[in-house]
Amino acid sequence: MSQVEESIEVNVPVRTAYNQWTQFETFPEFMEGVQRIEQRTDTLTHWVTKIDGVEREFDATVTEQVPDERVAWTTVDGQARQAGVVTFHRLDDARTKVMLQMEYAPEGLAETVGDKLGFVKRQVAGDLGRFKKFIEQRGGVETGAWRGEV
Repeated sequence: MSQVEESIEVNVPVRTAYNQWTQFETFPEFMEGVQRIEQRTDTLTHWVTKIDGVEREFDATVTEQVPDERVAWTTVDGQARQAGVVTFHRLDDARTKVMLQMEYAPEGLAETVGDKLGFVKRQVAGDLGRFKKFIEQRGGVETGAWRGEV
């Protein structure tokens, strides 16, 4: 398994950043390569991704969710193996540090080489940058929220 860890500061309160992150179906708006996410239950999502022409479908389950603190997940079925956690750290009333840690299993020669060249790390950093832009351009207003605990 390979690992990546990235973080970004966003100019919104921790509650806003967390609430937006729980809106999985909006991920394609700021995550490159994510074509569609379907929320099937409170804890189960179905993902369709297409990265460098390779399309994959998989299911992921939320394994832990604590409002304003963390969302953890793992894949449970399909064409990808990964697990991770996103944590939210209050910097002050209007700023939050969002940290993503993920483990994943590259498949095949192309993904292994891309992993060694830092492709996934750059992808995650870019996705977090687009998340920052997405939530800040909305004036700090999230598209929704799910405040349940897992």
